[in-house]
Amino acid sequence: MNPVAAYGLLAHALIFAALVSQLPLGEYRARVALAATALSLMVGIAPMLHGIFGTPSLTLLQLALLQVAGRSPSPLSFKPALGLLCFVALFYPTALGWGPFDPYALGYQPWAILAALIPVAVALFWRRQNLWLGILSLDLLGYASGLFANLWDVLLDPLLALVALAIVARQGLIRLIASRRR
Repeated sequence: MNPVAAYGLLAHALIFAALVSQLPLGEYRARVALAATALSLMVGIAPMLHGIFGTPSLTLLQLALLQVAGRSPSPLSFKPALGLLCFVALFYPTALGWGPFDPYALGYQPWAILAALIPVAVALFWRRQNLWLGILSLDLLGYASGLFANLWDVLLDPLLALVALAIVARQGLIRLIASRRR
């Protein structure tokens, strides 16, 4: 098994554990999440997720680890999730060929992306978003390790976009229900 496949399987096992940790289990939440990690590898859930979604991004893995560790609230709240969805709505269609420009190809020679991330990192530092700055730093360190060939694969993936969509849809549903109660 190559390192990318091993990373993908272990990452999907942790992502499944983060999903399980959302269940209302009280004091047993951490133990059940740990058991879910092992179970997903033994039963085949992690390989199935890896086959469907491909290798997850380091961003998604770090968010899953924060969820399993019980970090509350999640750094992927409504506003960051909405921003991610807006970016993905422009990125994925053009990356799939719906236009003359392919932004995904920039990830193989990422100097332009890295230059664009400098003001993002400065803004995160300025707004004291240390957790997001740490996630970005670990993403860049993961890219520098050579495990990923494309910088975009480190930063985002379709499953992260689905998680962001679920967060935005949930918040929209909560606001809709609250407005009808008035």
